[in-house]
Amino acid sequence: MAIKLKTRKPTGIVPWPLILIEGEEGAGKTYAAAEFSASPCIGQMYWIDLAEGSADEYAAIPGADYEIIDHDGTYRDILEQTRAVYEVARQAAAAGRPPVVLSVDSGTSLWRMLKTWTHERARRGRKNADALAEDPDAAIDVGMNLWNDATERWLDVIHLLQTFPGIAIITARGKQITAIDDNGRPVTDNRNRALKEWKVQAQKDLAFDCSVWVRMRRGRSPQVIKARSLRLRVEDRKPLELADFTIEDLVFNRLGCSVESQPRQMPALVGDRVQAWLDEHDVGELEDVAKLRQLWWDAAEDDAGLTRGECVAVRAAIERKVSAIENPPTEMGQHRASDADRLRAAAERRTQASAGDSDDEEGDGGQDAEKPPAKPAARPAAKPAAKRTAKRTAKRTAAARR
Repeated sequence: MAIKLKTRKPTGIVPWPLILIEGEEGAGKTYAAAEFSASPCIGQMYWIDLAEGSADEYAAIPGADYEIIDHDGTYRDILEQTRAVYEVARQAAAAGRPPVVLSVDSGTSLWRMLKTWTHERARRGRKNADALAEDPDAAIDVGMNLWNDATERWLDVIHLLQTFPGIAIITARGKQITAIDDNGRPVTDNRNRALKEWKVQAQKDLAFDCSVWVRMRRGRSPQVIKARSLRLRVEDRKPLELADFTIEDLVFNRLGCSVESQPRQMPALVGDRVQAWLDEHDVGELEDVAKLRQLWWDAAEDDAGLTRGECVAVRAAIERKVSAIENPPTEMGQHRASDADRLRAAAERRTQASAGDSDDEEGDGGQDAEKPPAKPAARPAAKPAAKRTAKRTAKRTAAARR
């Protein structure tokens, strides 16, 4: 079957931006975001406060109008609430209403939480736990796989902001620090003076992932460091200073956004569809074995959209889930059941079921109380070649003895 080419014409429409506002403490990052909620050009603003604590107080800004997202501080709840706002914004865009705005304050706190989670997982690892039991001050080894997990969680949130059907704002702390080389040593000039560089305190790719990057410093005019736009041009190493900076002016005048704007078309890039298929069908949450078995068959259907390799991987994941449900640990510290343990447990269940059937039949009058036991599985016959080898070996042994 020939592969069908899929193309589309570009729209030329200005997309909604993901705006990064970073800078020094007290420079007005959060104030600018709260002030934007008073704009008549936008719809409802939703505010996710992450360990900053300014959301309630900044509602006193004249005209400020936003809803605070009530989350419990866990990554899972933060992600779910972000998805909920995403859906509200999608519905508003479909209805032609003014754009919904989502403000995340701040990305620094989100990344700090994920870093803390990474170190906690490392401390719980067997190797590090043993080392800390002997020496509570021992250095721990944080594996790259743990950092990859943290980055993946970060990107799940960032992708929602990048493709948000409205205007997304994320704040972060930024400051000037001493430049460090790959070996952890300060970078110096030809006079042996340490060089300085500006550091955004969040995941390292945040500035790349945002479409507009604004820096705010106390006592200075805000600067646009980067703008992915044909209308707002920022020269290399020449930030654009905006003395009367407002997010409303930036979005609707300088970037040229309007009600006709749309989210950026950025499908998530994945190596295969295995994890997406498992998540879409809630395999990780299902406890119904019958439904899991049905999904096992569904994975091979043509409309599942899985390749043969992906189908095998999906089925293996479902089989592991079914095995975990049917053979749960019964005691604390019990390890996962082996194949022998599962066979033994299955035999015990069959024996108990047979005994229960016998008791029921005895209670009905004792007729046909005993049923013949299940026929044991036949032992596999030895290969003919193995028999011939054994006979030859016996003959040679007898001849040697003679």
